[in-house]
Amino acid sequence: MRRDDAPGAAGILREAAVSYEAEPAEEAMVRTQIYLSRTEHEFVQREAARRNEPMAAVIRRFIDERMETPDNAWTNNPMLAPSAEDASWEGHEDAAINHDHYIYGAPKRFVKSKGKWVEAPPLPEDYYDNPASGQAHDAKIERAK
Repeated sequence: MRRDDAPGAAGILREAAVSYEAEPAEEAMVRTQIYLSRTEHEFVQREAARRNEPMAAVIRRFIDERMETPDNAWTNNPMLAPSAEDASWEGHEDAAINHDHYIYGAPKRFVKSKGKWVEAPPLPEDYYDNPASGQAHDAKIERAK
């Protein structure tokens, strides 16, 4: 008889551990260990005593609160507000969509046609090797404006 098959406490515990499954509504927990400064530890202890909960529950609640997205995240976000207009700024109106052209000299990816930005025509295969082909393509884009 193998040791695994032997009746006894170890075999019973092993079966009990394997047979346990978390309820669908309950998320499986992962045991972890953290180091807290004395001040942090005392704070969490006081908060746990005030709430009459274990320290682990208090820490989980703090984490859950930070993980929640506020209801107004998309409506009251200064990063999503339109940029301020600067009348003295002199730049290319397509700098945001054709930045590789202005920074690295790459061909423009978008051109303005009849007041709308559209994808530029595909580059000829010899665009980089044949200067005449590159110039013809660039002239074609200029005429499309």
